[in-house]
Formats: sequence, C-alpha cells, structure tokens
Amino acid sequence: MSGRDGEFAEYVDTRLPVMRRTAYLLCGDWHRAEDLVQTALSKLYVVWPRLRASAGIDAYARTVLVRTSIDESRKAFRRRESTTSEPPELSVPPSGVEDAVDVRRALGQLPAGQRAVVVLRYWEDLSITETARVLGRTEGTVKSQAAKGLAALRELLAAGRTVLEGQS
Repeated sequence: MSGRDGEFAEYVDTRLPVMRRTAYLLCGDWHRAEDLVQTALSKLYVVWPRLRASAGIDAYARTVLVRTSIDESRKAFRRRESTTSEPPELSVPPSGVEDAVDVRRALGQLPAGQRAVVVLRYWEDLSITETARVLGRTEGTVKSQAAKGLAALRELLAAGRTVLEGQS
C-alpha cells in the first residue's frame, strides 16, 4: 500500500470503533451509523493529503461525521421511513444494560441538532467552544441546545420509568 493509503488505513483502523459509536448515538440505528461512517470516511479520504500533516484530523473527522448525520436526517426519504423502537441487536438487552437502552432510545427521540450537541458535549466530551466549531454554531446556541436536549432526555427517561413501574 502506498504511503497515503497506508496512513489512511491505519487511521481508520484505530478510529473506526469510536466513529461507529458516535454515529450510532447520532442516529440510533447501527445500519445507518455504518452508512454515515462510510460516507464520512470517503469525504475524509478525498482531503487526506492535506489533513495527514495536521494535528486536527480527529476534530475534522468528527465534524464531517456530525454534519453528514445532520444532512442525512434532513433528507425527505429518511422522513418517510419508519423505524422500530429498538434496533435488532438490542431486541433483548443483556442483563444490566436496560438503562443504557433507555438512554439510547430517548436520545433517538431528540431533534437532530439537540442530539448532535448532546452527543458531542457529553459522549465525546467536547467543550462548548469545540462543539460550536464542529457544528458551525454559536456557543450560545450550543448551550441552549444542550440544556434543552438534557431536559428532554430527563423527561423521556422519567416517562419511560413511569410506564415500566405501572406495568410491574
């Protein structure tokens, strides 16, 4: 493999699991997450010669992934598709991960912008400034979207627990 391709393949090998998890948290579907990662990687490959010498490769890759996710969620054909409440891989969650499944389900109910802010701020552990830069938004917008997203998650999780308690 040539230098460029070898370096890119090495980068993908080390960062692919993180990109997949982030994409899943952004869209809530493992198959769609795979598509998002593939699209982001193809965009990254095109600019790789300029990027490989810089220290900001991870930040750039994250930005491409998030923007690809938001762009895909805006497409009309995605709105027409119906999704199930749980991906097939999680239809019977292993013992002890029910709360994680609830959080993922609730995260999937947030609007794309809020979901992106929550994932970047609290999963990727980016600062407000970094999150604003990745999303191309102001810091104030990031703060308000984070607050609204967390409030919505709390409501959704509380509502889910109330339903489960009523079934017991």
